Amino acid sequence: MAGTAITGLLNPLRLPLASGDHLIDPSVVLAPMAGITNAPFRTLCREQGAGLFVSEMVTARALIERRPETMRMIVPGKDEWPRSVQLYSVDPTTMRAAVTMIGKENLADHIDMNFGCPVPKVTRKGGGAALPFKRKLFSNIVQAAVEAAKPFGIPVTVKMRIGIDSDHHTFLEAAQSAADLGVAWVALHARTAAQMYEGKADWSKIAELVEHLKSSGVPVLGNGDIWSGKDAVDMVTQTGCAGVVVGRGCLGRPWLFADLVSALEGRESELTPTLHQVREVMFRHAHLIVEYLESEDRGIRDMRKHMAWYLKGFRVAREIRHDLGMVSSLQEMRELLDRLEEQPYPTEVGDKPRGRTSHGRPPTLPDGWLNDPDELVHVELEDAFSGG
Repeated sequence: MAGTAITGLLNPLRLPLASGDHLIDPSVVLAPMAGITNAPFRTLCREQGAGLFVSEMVTARALIERRPETMRMIVPGKDEWPRSVQLYSVDPTTMRAAVTMIGKENLADHIDMNFGCPVPKVTRKGGGAALPFKRKLFSNIVQAAVEAAKPFGIPVTVKMRIGIDSDHHTFLEAAQSAADLGVAWVALHARTAAQMYEGKADWSKIAELVEHLKSSGVPVLGNGDIWSGKDAVDMVTQTGCAGVVVGRGCLGRPWLFADLVSALEGRESELTPTLHQVREVMFRHAHLIVEYLESEDRGIRDMRKHMAWYLKGFRVAREIRHDLGMVSSLQEMRELLDRLEEQPYPTEVGDKPRGRTSHGRPPTLPDGWLNDPDELVHVELEDAFSGG
């Protein structure tokens, strides 16, 4: 890639905070991922250049009920700013109460709303990627959040999918509604809920949304299948999006953000850490989680799921790989990591897809959900995440 052709590809993304505009430069955002983007992981990504780093999805109802684990989820890492929280709700009143609480108690600087989660325990309650189909309910929730956030100068954004399935695309109408109601930007994961994480993201839909919202002046961020710096450049050049949102690509690879920043700034450099360098990142990650959860046992158990992502592509003895997946203490982890033999970064594997690859399936929806997009049906109040 020629640096002169790429430099200046993305303008800084404007985040209108109460204290004045914060420019996210370059416009690279860490996507919220349940069970992943806690404060320790956000710290690692922030240090590598992520411009904005969004919390795990927080259930609005659990927040206003002050459930301990939910309150922990919104605690920022050391020196983390802007503090970004993603909220999920199927009820405008609950969303308004949660945003008001965040504003009054100064708990966040930016609020993102989840209208893109495709997992059955969310969509069966009419939430996540299912919700934009109900046009009035979607607009009411977005309006409640924007109005509640306005007195505190907190910008609100939305993240959504193309729609429920190939027969029910909602992204253009929903994004226009959100733009008209005053959101700061719209992020589009270019898959339907039915696709889950299967196949390739349809970036042409991102380009379509960019054109659709051009007159409103509301930026569009693209999400889906960014595994390398080149992917980010390709998405921006092909779609004209104002920024990129990265999720699964950074699993076990927080240094991906340094590559993204480098590529978008027109520099031909890619981080290829050796296995010994990776193991030190792994051990620091474990330390951060233990400190965050204030428990070595809980922290190490939480770290286990990251092991395979970090070691993807490296030659690791089966016994060591197995034991790292069952590790029970920092000392044991250190001893196992020290047994790893040094080797170069496996670029041919490291830049390939990782994380969830769920096969597509018809979304689980409330009874009668698809009968009428304007019908304000009663949905069970969210309790999809009892701990958060």
